Amino acid sequence: MVDTFSKEERTKIMRQVKSSRNKSTELALIHFFKQNKIIGWRRNYKLLGKPDFTFPTKHITVFVDGCFWHGHNCRNTKPSNDKEYWDKKIKRNKERDKDVSKALTTKGWKVYRIWECELRKSKKLRNLSLHLQR
Repeated sequence: MVDTFSKEERTKIMRQVKSSRNKSTELALIHFFKQNKIIGWRRNYKLLGKPDFTFPTKHITVFVDGCFWHGHNCRNTKPSNDKEYWDKKIKRNKERDKDVSKALTTKGWKVYRIWECELRKSKKLRNLSLHLQR
């Protein structure tokens, strides 16, 4: 699909877009927690990396990583326009994710990273559920 804006105009527009968090994935996980009677989670907990969910008393933190933004290869998530820019952007995101996970683990947190596409797969969520119910 051809963009109707010039590269400069598109860059300006995209810079003004602020993340409002990925609500659909977060809502899916909230539904899972409620369905499985998992309690004690917090959103917007002040912690390095801004985890989507934190279980402060269990020292467990959960990130739901969007397949596009965090470079998962589950489906056609590779952008066709401005490939060099996106490759660098996604590489930086992956490096930041790795650094954040390592730093939190070093501080005693158990870090779970769930791919957006894994919200439909019960095995990953079952493993998380088992850890939370201990």
